[in-house]
Amino acid sequence: MASIQIRKYQDDDDEAVKEIFTLGMSEHVPSSFMHLLKQPLTQMVLMCTFCALLTSSKSFLLPILAVTLLLAGARQSVVYMFNSYIDTSLKKDLNSISETYLNHKDSCFWVAESDGRVVGTVACLPNENAPQCLELKRMSVRRSHRGMGIAKALCRTVADFTRDRGYAAVLLYTSVVQTDAQKLYEHMGYEKIREFVVPELVAKVTNFTLFEYRLDLQRDDKRD
Repeated sequence: MASIQIRKYQDDDDEAVKEIFTLGMSEHVPSSFMHLLKQPLTQMVLMCTFCALLTSSKSFLLPILAVTLLLAGARQSVVYMFNSYIDTSLKKDLNSISETYLNHKDSCFWVAESDGRVVGTVACLPNENAPQCLELKRMSVRRSHRGMGIAKALCRTVADFTRDRGYAAVLLYTSVVQTDAQKLYEHMGYEKIREFVVPELVAKVTNFTLFEYRLDLQRDDKRD
């Protein structure tokens, strides 16, 4: 960690931050597709399609082709869901980071820098539904720099910022497919307090669940 510096975002970091976020989100497409394939509804549709076409056509070729096309369509739906989220995030705050995070005393955006290169990001701002809490957002670390304690350091940065401003807790949201993130947050002392399905149609069909985590700062022991 000696070569890692965590500092506030600067305008020159714009492209690197967007790249880290986009690549990080795109990494979840394969695991999300596998999550979709495990859903009972998906398996039922694939099986019914295969059996119906096999019975009517008396051939394996047509049902296999149909199932292949359904799988390709399902994967594209997952890709669409993530691309839509990336586009929405860029428009919502990542195209105006300074305005969104740095012009208010209770919000901030940090980057982790290694040898002059931005390798990680994290941000926080007041949670809309819990005024007494700040929300951790945009946590991401380049794949090449994971396992070095950068994510833990970024988590601690947010916790310290939140505590210094007198807030009671940190909230964050992560998805069912982000298992590494879940392990990290739980290791850092966060507790899962709620599960809910994303309201978008594709997410409902795929049962794409989000988890809400909370870190009560009075119980934060800054685990290593």
